[in-house]
Amino acid sequence: MKNLIVILFAFLVCQANAFRPILLLGNQNLIERTCKQTPFYDLCIWSLKSNPESRDASVKKLAQIMVDSLKTKATETFDLIDELLQDGLALDPEMQKALTSCAERYNVIIRGDVPEINAALKTGDYKFAAKGANDAAIEANSCEIEFPTKSPLTDMNKVVHDVSVVVASIVKIIQTKFSF
Repeated sequence: MKNLIVILFAFLVCQANAFRPILLLGNQNLIERTCKQTPFYDLCIWSLKSNPESRDASVKKLAQIMVDSLKTKATETFDLIDELLQDGLALDPEMQKALTSCAERYNVIIRGDVPEINAALKTGDYKFAAKGANDAAIEANSCEIEFPTKSPLTDMNKVVHDVSVVVASIVKIIQTKFSF
């Protein structure tokens, strides 16, 4: 009898594990279908698949994961701007002016746009969430054009812009799904 229970238990464990890849594959398909509807597929895929929370996430949770990524990238850019201002790169008055302006823009993204997007996602105001994401993309682009010469932030501005656009795209998917 004991052997039968052990065999039955082992069988049930094997059966449960047999279906697990299907569930994960199903969500991988959700991630891929969602990212295909954004203009930056590779960035979207990389950002979502690198986050373990995306494994069993809904589209709304995927949007939240991308908002978290936006906050991280914007904070990294803000920290670099602060470092550049402190390291003397900003000795040139025009460079200092551009970096200071960019710091203000990234402060708006971190303290204004990201909380706005989060609050709007929680309340279901998807139009407002998309507006916040688009505002963040505009702020990143505006930072880039502040510089009289080549910007030291080009790559980071592009990433923040592109992540913002992915957020807006995913929010629009949700908005379309829930509009009546």
